[in-house]
Amino acid sequence: MAVSFRSSRPLLIVGSLFLCAGAAFAGNVHRAVVTRVSPSYPELARRMHVGGTVVLMVTVQPDGAVAKTKVESGHPLLAAAAEDAVKRWRFEPGPDTSESEVEVNFKSDLQ
Repeated sequence: MAVSFRSSRPLLIVGSLFLCAGAAFAGNVHRAVVTRVSPSYPELARRMHVGGTVVLMVTVQPDGAVAKTKVESGHPLLAAAAEDAVKRWRFEPGPDTSESEVEVNFKSDLQ
């Protein structure tokens, strides 16, 4: 029985694509927050009665420390306070660097 490599080529290509796609999504693994630091409400935002949610994309190192943050959405007056707090969060350790989306909620007392 002869083995035909020509007929298995499309299967190899499709399999390779799935492996590449799996590796691309492996970084977006949910890791539990071990230590959460509450943000300080910016005084200007408080006086202006600005509240809402800031969404951050967070890069977490294997040891659980936050390597970097990027603001995805939210009010500019609240973004820096959210980033400052989340940079001090600790996540559960994992095998690789990962990314996660987190939300930080701000609620004005007078809203």
